[in-house]
Amino acid sequence: MLISPTAMNLWYATTPSPDPSTSEGVLEQTSDAVGQAGRSFWEWFSGWPLHVIVILVVGVVLLVVLRRVISHVTERIAVGAPKGTEGSWKDWMRRTPLVEDAIAVANPLANERRAQRARTVGSVLNSAANIVIGVMIVLSILAELGMNVGPLLASAGLVGVAIGFGAQSLVTDFISGIFILIEDQYGVGDVVDLGSGAEGVIEEVQLRTTQVRAVDGTLWWVRNGEILRAGNRTQRWSRAVAEVRVPVDSDISTVRAALDRAAETVAADETFAAEFIEPPAVRSGVDMVSDISMTFTILAQVRPGMQWEVSRALLLAAQAELRAAGIRRGETSTRTAAATDVENP
Repeated sequence: MLISPTAMNLWYATTPSPDPSTSEGVLEQTSDAVGQAGRSFWEWFSGWPLHVIVILVVGVVLLVVLRRVISHVTERIAVGAPKGTEGSWKDWMRRTPLVEDAIAVANPLANERRAQRARTVGSVLNSAANIVIGVMIVLSILAELGMNVGPLLASAGLVGVAIGFGAQSLVTDFISGIFILIEDQYGVGDVVDLGSGAEGVIEEVQLRTTQVRAVDGTLWWVRNGEILRAGNRTQRWSRAVAEVRVPVDSDISTVRAALDRAAETVAADETFAAEFIEPPAVRSGVDMVSDISMTFTILAQVRPGMQWEVSRALLLAAQAELRAAGIRRGETSTRTAAATDVENP
């Protein structure tokens, strides 16, 4: 159906137009309502919700940064300083390398122990950071929500004391394990004596227990809190001690000359030349005299764990030189500087 132009004009003329003043009033009321709602929301949001968000953000950022720092430092200790740092401005802060440092670089077990110790301590520090910062975040949020955290702290203290009394042996084991790792008392691969018959090679060091493999294959589980003393026979360096007994009527100068030749022979051997920190030498004088024999001692400072091999080599060389010198009834024995009855593990 078609509408004529006259009808359209008549419709526009009879339709009332909106009042500008009424529209402006509605817009002003709407704007005021929106502004009031925004101000009310901001007043509410700037209270405890904003404080809680700030606490969470600051706590998470602090935890992330702290964990990154701990991980970086511990990994740097575990892996070692990166190559290519010589000549940098940090050189003047570095201490002079010691003999122990050279031994640690040359000994894979020392490097492995250092890496294990650093990563374990880093794990403990990361866990402690998680607990401390997490507790601080929770308490701060509860305080912002209007809760009284005083009784909560008191209750937590009482619970902690009760748990401490009930599990004091466990806490002692963990604390002792941490100090064992930090002080590097022993590590994987060391030959130790932990007392009460626990002697052998360290297979694993944990925060609560230490595993020791004895010579006969027995695996000892020793709680760290029960270790009152620890004798480490393979830390930093060891000493090979070869005791040689000869007939009491032997000529001392002849025996000493033969033992000196034996020490020089072992020192020049390619198999053992790299194991010596100090060349072997015969201790001056006679160490012991009995009714039938005299005892001479050959000493040598060697790399960790090599004292048994070197001692056996010294004894074989001593026996050969003594036989060549005409002294055929000598008896030999070997021991280490730490104990006289420990076999090579």
